[in-house]
Amino acid sequence: MSWLHDLFHKSPEIALFLSIAVGYYIGKIKFGKFQLGGVAGSLLVAVLVSQVGVEIDAGVKSVMFALFIYAVGYESGPDFFRSLGKQSVKEIILAAVLSISGLLTVVVLAKWFDLDKGLAAGVAAGALTQSAIIGTAGDAIARLGLAADEVQRLQGNVAIGYAVTYVFGSFGAILVCVNVLPKFMGRSIKEDALKAETATQAGVQMYGPGQQAAAPDLVGRIFQLPANTSTSIEAIEQSTAAAITIERVKRDNQILQPSPDMLLQAGDIVLVVGKRPAVVTIAPTLGTELHAVEGMELTMQRRDVVITNTQYNKRSFGDIRDAAAQDVRHGVYVSQISRQGKAMPLVPETVVMLGDVVTLFGADQDVKRVVEQVGHAIVPRAKTDFVYMGAGLVCGLLIGLLTARIGSIPLTLGSGGGALLSGLLFGWFRSRRQSFGEMPSGAVQILKDLGLAGFVVVVGISSGLQAVQTVANQGLLIFGIGVVVTVLPLILTMLSGRYVLRYDNTAIFAGALSGSRSANPAFGEILDKAENTVPTVPFAITYALANVFLTLLGPLIVALM
Repeated sequence: MSWLHDLFHKSPEIALFLSIAVGYYIGKIKFGKFQLGGVAGSLLVAVLVSQVGVEIDAGVKSVMFALFIYAVGYESGPDFFRSLGKQSVKEIILAAVLSISGLLTVVVLAKWFDLDKGLAAGVAAGALTQSAIIGTAGDAIARLGLAADEVQRLQGNVAIGYAVTYVFGSFGAILVCVNVLPKFMGRSIKEDALKAETATQAGVQMYGPGQQAAAPDLVGRIFQLPANTSTSIEAIEQSTAAAITIERVKRDNQILQPSPDMLLQAGDIVLVVGKRPAVVTIAPTLGTELHAVEGMELTMQRRDVVITNTQYNKRSFGDIRDAAAQDVRHGVYVSQISRQGKAMPLVPETVVMLGDVVTLFGADQDVKRVVEQVGHAIVPRAKTDFVYMGAGLVCGLLIGLLTARIGSIPLTLGSGGGALLSGLLFGWFRSRRQSFGEMPSGAVQILKDLGLAGFVVVVGISSGLQAVQTVANQGLLIFGIGVVVTVLPLILTMLSGRYVLRYDNTAIFAGALSGSRSANPAFGEILDKAENTVPTVPFAITYALANVFLTLLGPLIVALM
């Protein structure tokens, strides 16, 4: 295999992308109802590739993870800040339960199998995938007053325990959070993610990618008017409580421009657009419905508009609608009002505020007329605002450098925690000021997918060879202990979350559980299964807490052993 080693030595990026490609292919294979998933598949392939002997700069791992976690935060910022409050107590308790159960599991097993302080701390760092434990445990060992060679030996054992257990620490979290938890709850992550998204959108039905309503709320239908018809367009449009509009008229093979005072005649063909209930109500009086008529084609626009006109601030939707002149609102329908990404009830009592986004539907010229009155349209763009994105990442990485101390224990969010916090803030601010900071959903998705896959592969390639060699040289005991430390606290926390904290939504529970373990690969798989951002909010809360709670385990394990 020397030729493969030489190839990877000359171009280590081949090993990176080969692991991703083969890993995602393996991840698609189904074994009964079990499917490994692309992230876990990439990790396994990376461990195999590492046996050839390949080195990838650790900076690649940092960059990949920063891109992944920033994109996650950016996408979820509005929901995260809206969720903070008393409703976050469950996430705080869940993170504490996992940390305490992890500490107890490590201490009991280490005493049982007579592991020293270094190996015990290393097992905790790897099996709980919290690398910061290496630093805090090593610092605590150095303060024990031991001989220099003993300190060096124990600190070396921290690294050994970490290397042996880290790979399964990542893989085991995926198995529990993505495969065991849904079976335990009896519902899939995707099913509950859609349910939760609908519940948070004030009852507005939410659809997954490629889905739409079979019976849309706004419709257009073509009718040929019956005999004895002699009425104006305005009279027909005002004959129902809900609005409809006649957008096009065809008479004697000629297309006429409709106006309120135009008198319609028997045999005229009209295109009627409006809310489904109104169109269904008036349909029997409009004669024969036609399927397609040449010249009656009309392209409608659906446009999101940010409200910036101060005359609409803090007024009810019904008041604004009633006060608007007929010629201004004619032919334009409001299909949704949202605030910071959350759909508001489309009822007259809903109070509109500056920065809200209103979704308009109508003919192009009608929509443009209303946009000029309301604010500015959000035009979907395929390009990312790299000024805004770059500033967000720089701020996040700077935040990650900040360190606070509890006694002699240094605590820091690290680059991952800083990038997550910055992404949440920048995503939230973007939701309030949508004239800049564009990042298309496709760009967000590629950052999440590629960032996480690249991060996992570098971890596998960097740790896999050392882990396999250590297991071969020292036996399977440390690896087996690591398996228990990985799985048991997750299972105990899962049971506590279900029966004590009463989590009943699989997607939300999975996000919180993966965050309480700082299990980034597992969280990536959860997002992939959910197909929306519902798991991100609980993950962000427990992830931030886990970075503090789990980091504290290093000196605690050293003190208790």
